[in-house]
Amino acid sequence: MTHRAEATKRIGFFTRLLDDVGPAERYRLALEQIQAAEDTGFDTAWVAQHHFNEAEGGLPAPLVFLAYAAARTTSIRLGTGIITLPLEDPLRVAEDTAVLDLISGGRLEVGVGTGGTPSSFAAFDLESDQRRRIFAEKLQLLTEAWGGKDIRSSTNALYPAAPQLLERLWQATFSSSGGERAGRAGDGLMLSRTQPREQSLAGATLDQLQNPIIDAYLEALPAGATPRILASRTLFVADDRATALRFAEAGLRRIVPHFERQGHVFESHDVESLIAATDAHVGTVEDVVESLSRDSSLERATDVSFQVHSIDPPHEHILRSIELAATGVVPALGWKPDTAPLSDLQGEK
Repeated sequence: MTHRAEATKRIGFFTRLLDDVGPAERYRLALEQIQAAEDTGFDTAWVAQHHFNEAEGGLPAPLVFLAYAAARTTSIRLGTGIITLPLEDPLRVAEDTAVLDLISGGRLEVGVGTGGTPSSFAAFDLESDQRRRIFAEKLQLLTEAWGGKDIRSSTNALYPAAPQLLERLWQATFSSSGGERAGRAGDGLMLSRTQPREQSLAGATLDQLQNPIIDAYLEALPAGATPRILASRTLFVADDRATALRFAEAGLRRIVPHFERQGHVFESHDVESLIAATDAHVGTVEDVVESLSRDSSLERATDVSFQVHSIDPPHEHILRSIELAATGVVPALGWKPDTAPLSDLQGEK
């Protein structure tokens, strides 16, 4: 089955809040980056949840942060990429997202996933190897609460009601089985900026790994359901290639040990090889347009989100990258913004 997305795509900015400053300043800078994304025409802004480890992301409470962002933006949609659902109380997630969606004017997108850091599960007195089972159980409770069902066979139902969020739920996955699960549920599919590669897959491109996930998702979608496919990509655009490579070399060398612990095999550690091995798009507008154009999975995506991780340049260079992506990269690729009114995106009748 072949599906190709139209040229219309929602373009997003994704931050993992990794600026080399204290936590309060990280949150302030992330807000400034989201405001810059809104000002330059981005459709969505996404944040990730990471518990405990400041080097992983530094944001354990994404819904709290997005409430802060909602109060200081007006049009950009705000999403979680992701909430680690096995570590959360699903009814509190249902309540908090319902309130946040109301106070943001219906701008919330909710991405969820299983998570993968074993030490975080231990801290919550859970077994990491049980995360898929726990995820499935909690996802069912979350969606039943949003859907207005009685909670755990009681007479209690979610207030405020939030059935609209069922149309804005996304599942993140690395696997075709996860893509099938998201498709069968009619949820959106979230694809990562890169995927670990063992030796046998060392030469595989990211689209070779992700197109089968998209295939499984589309095959499982119920008849008449509209596909929602979000592809996250590492993108760092600079005014000159030398500046881009300088920051890329520093950032990617920091992240190599983490990738290797996940089983990722690097055939070389020179900067160009690291850029290719981590699926990053780095350089001038022309450089990144050329490399993005080779990613066939992006043709099938309905949404694309750009993040500077794992390059992680200083804040002022992130702002410039956002500007160059919006004014140079996106138009050159022929991608048009999604101009659907907010009421349509909310699923209002």
